Formats: sequence, C-alpha cells, structure tokens
Amino acid sequence: MTTPAAGTGTPDSATMRRVAIASGVGTTIEFYDFLIYGTAAALVFPTVFFPVLGATAGTVASFATFAVAFIARPLGAIFFGHFGDRLGRKRTLVATLVLMGVSTMLIGLLPGSATIGVAAPIALVVLRFAQGFAVGGEWTGAVLLTAEYAPPGKRGFYAVFPQLGAPIALVLANATFLATGLVLGDTDQAFLDYGWRIPFLVSAVLVGVGLYVRLNIEETPAFVRARSQREASAQLGTAPLVSAIRSQARTILLGGGTGIALFAFFYIGTAYLTSYGASASGVGLSRQTVLAMGIASGIAFGTMTVVSGRLSDRIGRRRLVIASCAAAAVWALVLFPLLGVGTGWAFGIGLVVTLAIVGVQHGPMGAMFPELFETRHRYSGAGAAYNLAAILGGTVPPMIAAPLAVTFGPMAVGIMLAALALVSVVCARMLPETHLTDMAPTLAPAPAAARPAVGSGGVA
Repeated sequence: MTTPAAGTGTPDSATMRRVAIASGVGTTIEFYDFLIYGTAAALVFPTVFFPVLGATAGTVASFATFAVAFIARPLGAIFFGHFGDRLGRKRTLVATLVLMGVSTMLIGLLPGSATIGVAAPIALVVLRFAQGFAVGGEWTGAVLLTAEYAPPGKRGFYAVFPQLGAPIALVLANATFLATGLVLGDTDQAFLDYGWRIPFLVSAVLVGVGLYVRLNIEETPAFVRARSQREASAQLGTAPLVSAIRSQARTILLGGGTGIALFAFFYIGTAYLTSYGASASGVGLSRQTVLAMGIASGIAFGTMTVVSGRLSDRIGRRRLVIASCAAAAVWALVLFPLLGVGTGWAFGIGLVVTLAIVGVQHGPMGAMFPELFETRHRYSGAGAAYNLAAILGGTVPPMIAAPLAVTFGPMAVGIMLAALALVSVVCARMLPETHLTDMAPTLAPAPAAARPAVGSGGVA
C-alpha cells in the first residue's frame, strides 16, 4: 500500500499537526456558525422574524429557514467540489470559511420583522442559503485534507480532527447562548432584542483565527500528484462531478443513504429537541437548563467521535457505522417515552445518549467517505454523497417533527427516526469496507485522441 501522500513519503509529525489543526479549527468555526442558527431558530427566530404566525406556525417557519441551508448544501458541494478537484483543497477551504463568516455576521446584524417587515425573513433566508452553500464545500475539503495527508493505518485517527469541529461547535454554540443569557439575567426581552446576536457576531474573531491557520498549510501531496498526472494525460475536459457520477454513481447513492441517520439524529437532537425541551407544549424546561444539557450532549458527542474514529483504524469503518445506525433505530423508539417523563434529568439523558450514538457513526465517516472515491473526483464525489445525506436526513425530519408531534404525538417522531436509521443500515451493508483502501491517485485511461497511435512516431 502506498501512503496517502501518493508515493511522496509519509508526512512528518509537525506537518500532520498543522494539517490536523487547520482542518479542526476550520470545521469548528463553520459548524459553530451553522449550529448557532439552529439554536436561534429554536429559541429566538419564531418571535423575532415570524411573530404574526403564532407559536406553532412560527416554529415551523423558523425551522423551514433552517432547512433552506440543506437545499443550498448540494449546490455548494457541486460548486466547491469542482474547484476543489481542479484548483486544490486549500484554496477552496479558504473560500468556504470566508463565505460562512460573512453570512453569519450579517445574520447577527439583521433587523427583525418589527423594524423592516417582510424584508427581515427574506434576508434571513438568503443568508441562511449562503451558510448552507459554504458548508456544502467545507466538510469534504476538511476531511480530504487530513485523509490525503495521513499515513497508512492512521486515517481514522487523523480524520477525527475535522470531525471534532461539529461537537466542539455544539458546545461553543450552547455555551455562548448560555453565557449571554446569564449575563443578561432573566430578561427575555433583552435576549430577544440583542442578546441572541452576540454569538453570531463573535464568529468574526473565530474566522480570523481560522484564516490564519489555513493560509499557512500546503496543498495535499495526493492532489498535487493527481493534478500533474491529469494534465499530462490530457484529462481536463470532464467535470469532476460528471466523472464521479459516471464511474461511482452507486457509491454516491449508497453513501448518501448511509449518512441519513447521522443527519436526522444530529439535527433532531441539536435543533428540534432544543425547541421541544424549552417549549411549554414540550418538556417546558428553562432556556438555561436546555442549553446546559446541550453542552453535556456535545461533550458526549465529541468523546464518542474520538473513540470510534480511532477504533475504526483497527476494526474497520463499516462495522461501526452499521452498529451505530442499528442502535439509533432502537433508541428512537425509547427516546420520546423517556422525554415524556418531563424532568430535566430525563431530557438530559435523552439528549446525551442521542448525540453519543451519533458520535459512533460520525467518527469513522470522516475517513470512510474520502476512501470511497478516486482522487481525481474525490472532492466532488464525497461531497455529493455527504450532502445527499444532509438533504434526506437534515432537511425534512427537523421541519416536519413539530407538526408530526402535534398531529400524532411525539412517538411519531421516534418512529420516523427509527425508519430512517434502518435505511442507513441497509445502505451501509451494501458498501465495501474501506479502512485498508489505497488512496493514491488513480486515473481513467486517457481519451483516444490524447494517446499517440502505435507506429506514428509516438510512444506506444
């Protein structure tokens, strides 16, 4: 097996440390920006941007704007995937970070409906679209950065660093909202007027740190070699996404199906359950209690991400993913009866266990998705699979959970989640094991027009 550096030798520890930090810091910032929107959508946006709709309809509308990002994600994956496979991982990751940072800061500055009327929710949708567009290209580039640099046998370990961005961001997002609420005291109006904006504006500092780190790393050796081989063999005509669809369409579809459970349980846990826990029609806990439980769930999420990512180098990615999805199917049927107990402890246990199960799948997938695709279209192919999962698992479930619970009871949400988890089990079983995959660049044969004919004076 060649190294992921495509034959250029194993990177030294200092290089791997820089790459790990660059990928982890960037995804933390991107997911922080992405997740604070989910928290605000649960706690603030129904009142600030959709006050005329009432509590239930306002919550549905708020989560509809949350879902807009998942529609934008595949478009971002196509756009940034193309340039990531053409121009390189590093430059593309810098672009996604800037776009996400600017969009998030503008949301923090956006006036509410009471000030600018219908323009407020329209602008919110546009900025949320930009957030999703950026995230569509971020995750794939970050995991490729570590996977293509990592030495053999350690891809699962190093791919954990960009995967830690989501749990760290979850802790930061909840902690920032919690700290803001504690500083403002119990004055809900102050929190609604300006307190909720502080977490969005804080992202400006984080983006500056992320840009500094990312601008000081080199392009991955695997991409550099693949680009030089592609140029030498005149394979610049086919767009990377087209190449991925032509040769690995089945892998894209199965990868997307495998990731459905990850997104469904993650966003139900971080967005819908936050609303359910704090609402009078749900558990009716205080905002501070719900946010504190969110921090605990983020710690459990991160811990299991590290454990499962490192373990996947030993026993394989596929086995852990299947086990996590199977456990999720069972847990979904237990979760809402547990929440029905109505205590803070029951809510906390439900949230923590949900995110811990998500972590078991989340850890291996940072290495698994890049390993499924060839270098020449890896950014586009892995991005397409990941964001297909984001649409199927992250768009519809959080948006329909509230009306589903109102119409059929909370258990209906659990049944929906269990069904989605079983879909992921079936798809994961149809994928190959990847932890021993050679990630060196592979290229399709050059087009006939680009190959000199035998006997024509060229090389046969």
